[in-house]
Amino acid sequence: MKVLMIGGTGLISTAVVEEALLRNIDVYILNRGKKNISFSKPIHSLICDIHDEQAVHKALENEFFDVIIDFIAFTVDHVKRDYRLFKNKTAQYIFISSASAYQKPLPKLPITEDIPLDNKYWEYSRNKKYCEAYLQGLNDPNFNITIIRPSHTYNDQSLIFQLKSGSYPYTLIDRMINQKPIILPDQGESKWTLTYNKDFAKAFVDVLGNEKTYNDFYHLTSDKVYTWNEITDAIYQALDVAPNIIYIPTEVILKHFPEFEGELYGDKFESAIFDNQKIKNVAPNYVSKTEYPDIAKLAVNYYLSHKDAKKIDDEFIIRYEKLILEYKE
Repeated sequence: MKVLMIGGTGLISTAVVEEALLRNIDVYILNRGKKNISFSKPIHSLICDIHDEQAVHKALENEFFDVIIDFIAFTVDHVKRDYRLFKNKTAQYIFISSASAYQKPLPKLPITEDIPLDNKYWEYSRNKKYCEAYLQGLNDPNFNITIIRPSHTYNDQSLIFQLKSGSYPYTLIDRMINQKPIILPDQGESKWTLTYNKDFAKAFVDVLGNEKTYNDFYHLTSDKVYTWNEITDAIYQALDVAPNIIYIPTEVILKHFPEFEGELYGDKFESAIFDNQKIKNVAPNYVSKTEYPDIAKLAVNYYLSHKDAKKIDDEFIIRYEKLILEYKE
């Protein structure tokens, strides 16, 4: 099988590449070549900017792929571009959507694929919804579409918090080590599904070239569910530090960090538990075996042992401390 991946160097896509190579799939990766990532087996690297249609067209001029996957399509303009570029280049196009696109508040648990896509809090999620609608409206019998909706997927370096610095993950680890309080929204008891990227990849690669999945959509998550207290405690335990947590209502947090409205109210505010039966029906290699507390130990060790990773987001901490101080008053 010959597969083209747009991106291929992200948290999810690197695990997918490795799983595909393990199954002897002929992997091509198209990206700008900015990340120096090595894989266990040779891949075909196409150095090209996906936004440069003329360059992509030239790079793929004499190529045809059994599957094309775009890991970095986020807007309708992106998927329209992909259709222009790939409609005669593949038998299956896979779009990476997001489980965050489901209606909020959620009408039921567990989450199934029949829940409408309607997230009024997060533009990212709404854009994924619009992308899905465009692709499903193509009705091109020669351009089969499969839509995959991941939820919170992590790797061996993932430190998972609801309120965090996106640029410098070590910022909250430094606070924990120094026994400064960590903020959890509300009471930390909502339940959250976490999916290890290598577990995700096993089911995802089952979708490649799988005609049962043509013109259909699936969320692909794990069956591992934790409260936010449990997730945070896993990091404290990895550090061998006693927890120091302050619980602050989400609405108060958003007064100081309004940019987190999408991530909180639109995703991490309420419990998210998934029924994965639909993907299990078409993905015989689906697994959900990895526990986050085990990976938290690896993540913490990575940041403690890499000097260049120990960077603090000072601007974030100033706002963080101000929030705690004003809430205590």
